[in-house]
Amino acid sequence: MALLTLISHPLCPYVQRAVISLSEKSVPFKRIDIDLSRKPDWFTAISPLGKTPVLKVGDHPIFESAVILEYLEETAPNPLHPADALSRADHRAWMEFGSALLNDIAGFYSAPDEAAFEARVVALEAKFARIEQRLGGGPFFDGDRFSLVDAVFGPAFRYFDVFDLIGDFGVLANKPKTNVWRSALAARPSVASAVGADYNIRLEAFLRGRQSHLARLMH
Repeated sequence: MALLTLISHPLCPYVQRAVISLSEKSVPFKRIDIDLSRKPDWFTAISPLGKTPVLKVGDHPIFESAVILEYLEETAPNPLHPADALSRADHRAWMEFGSALLNDIAGFYSAPDEAAFEARVVALEAKFARIEQRLGGGPFFDGDRFSLVDAVFGPAFRYFDVFDLIGDFGVLANKPKTNVWRSALAARPSVASAVGADYNIRLEAFLRGRQSHLARLMH
């Protein structure tokens, strides 16, 4: 395989998905963090949407996390998708659900006032209730085998490590299977090492700096 370079941002959950997959597959790569508020010209030249992650395979850039994950599935060892086609389709659908969940998380920490904030709490609780219904015996999404669905949800749960320090919003309450899954993902080396040791500090600073209801709760 050609030299892989992952263009990254320290807080980006979509970057974390790619890092987790690369780690699970034991594929060596170089990681370069950029400042998305001051995107370098070389980055905008290779990222048509101006977003991270971008995976450079040699000199060829691949953008969008879902595409990167599928490329790694096709080219790297240790597949994370199920072998059965119907099961793969089910997993891909829940990966999309995970992306929708991230949008609700962004709405939660960006909500400008209490009413909008409470609406996001309700939306998040509803999504996690659906997840609770889907989960089986654990510890991962589909039992003992770690999959790309787990790689997608690990970064989503990581937000709650900081949210829980701010307040008890009840989003994950009374969801025992979801909380077992959350703990299993937090303990997975590939998930734990997908961010830097200063991730929580960076995330807290990011949240405090927003003009949002959550930021006012923090202050």
